Amino acid sequence: MKILVVNAGSSSLKYQLIDMENEAVLAKGNCEQIGTESTFTHKVPADESKNIKAKPMEMADHGAALQIVLDALVSEENGVIKSMDEIEAVGHRVLHGGEKFSGSVLVNDKVEEAITECFDLGPLHNPANLTGIKACQKIMPNVPQVAVFDTGFHQTMPDYAYMYALPYEYYEKYSIRRYGFHGTSHRFVSKKCIDLLGNPEHSKIVTCHLGNGSSISAVVDGKCFDTTMGVTPLEGIMMGTRCGSIDPAIVPIIMKKEGLTADQMDTVMNKKSGMLGLCGTSDNRTIESRAKEGDERAKLIESMLCHQLTKYIGGYAAAMGGLDAIVFTGGIGENNPQYRDRVCDKLAFMGVKINYDENNRLKRGPEGEISTPDSKIKVFVICTNEELMIARDTKEIVEAL
Repeated sequence: MKILVVNAGSSSLKYQLIDMENEAVLAKGNCEQIGTESTFTHKVPADESKNIKAKPMEMADHGAALQIVLDALVSEENGVIKSMDEIEAVGHRVLHGGEKFSGSVLVNDKVEEAITECFDLGPLHNPANLTGIKACQKIMPNVPQVAVFDTGFHQTMPDYAYMYALPYEYYEKYSIRRYGFHGTSHRFVSKKCIDLLGNPEHSKIVTCHLGNGSSISAVVDGKCFDTTMGVTPLEGIMMGTRCGSIDPAIVPIIMKKEGLTADQMDTVMNKKSGMLGLCGTSDNRTIESRAKEGDERAKLIESMLCHQLTKYIGGYAAAMGGLDAIVFTGGIGENNPQYRDRVCDKLAFMGVKINYDENNRLKRGPEGEISTPDSKIKVFVICTNEELMIARDTKEIVEAL
C-alpha cells in the first residue's frame, strides 16, 4: 500500500509518499508561499537525479499545489509511481481535534464539521488542514482520506492534569483546557522507547520533543499522563519564537505600556519571543556557536532551556511516582549533545548516568541509548517520524474498511 501524507499549512503543503510494504519514503517535498511567490521542492531518496530544488511555480491555491505534487509523482522525469491509482489512501495532519477525537479517523462530513468547530482552538492551522483535505477530495474523490490529530495522543490525560483553575464555565462554554500538541511525535518515540525497554507491562517515560516548537510529555504505560503545551502550542518550555509559560499578568502589563491590541500581543508571544526575543535568532545552531564564542545572551538561552527541561522532567517523574526512561527527540533533542549531558548531569540525584562519548557520537543522524549500564533511568536519543506515524494510522484505518 502506498500512502500520501499531507501536512497543509496556511501557505504551504508538505508531503511524503510512503510505501507501507517496507515503510520506505518514495518521495517527499514542500510547496511554499502558496498564492504568492510559490516554490516547489521535490526529493526522491532513492534517485537524487529526480530531485527538484525550490523551483518557482504558479500555485493559486492548495488545490493547484496538490496537482503539482501529483504531477511530479507520476512524471517520467521526476516520478516514482506510474499513475495516481497507486495511491491507495491519504493521511492528513490536523492540528486540533479538541475533545472530539482521541484517535485518528476516516474523514467524512461529520469529521469535517468537527474540524471546523475547532477553528477557534487552532485558528492558524485547522482551516489550512481542512483546505488540504478538501483539495485532495476534489482531485482524488475515490481515495480514502484519514485525519490524524496532533491533540489525539494527549486525550488520555486525567482531568486534574488538563484543567485550569479558571471559572469552570469557561471550560463548559469555550472548551478552555490543556490539549497538548506534537502528539504523533510523542506517540512514535514513546512506543519505540517501550520496545527498547523490552516491552514491559508497566512503564513511566518522559519524552522531550525539542525543536523550534518544543513540548515534553509524561507517558505512563504508553498513554499520555501530562504534557507541557496547553490550549495552544504557546504554553510550556521556551521555544524558537514562543515565550512558553509566563506569569499571565505580564500580558496586560505589556499591552498597557506598549499600547498593543490582543492580536498584537499574541504575535509578540508567538512570533517575537523565545530564543528569537532573547538574542535575535531562533536558529539553535547559531545560538550554540555564539555561546561557544562567549555571547552572554546565547549562554543565557542554553542555561534557561536546560533549567526548564530539568524542572519538567523531575516534576513529571514525581507526578508519575517514578521514571524508567527519558527520550530526547526533535531537531534540537536529536542533534545537540550538550543539552542532553547538562540536563542528565542535573538529574544524577535520580540515578541518571550517561556515557558522554556515546552522547557526543549521537549527533545529526544516529540514534540509540546514551545512558550507562548502571544508570537507574535509561536515556535514549530517538529520531521522531511523524509522517510515518500518520501513514501507519492511515493504513490501519483503511485496511479495516
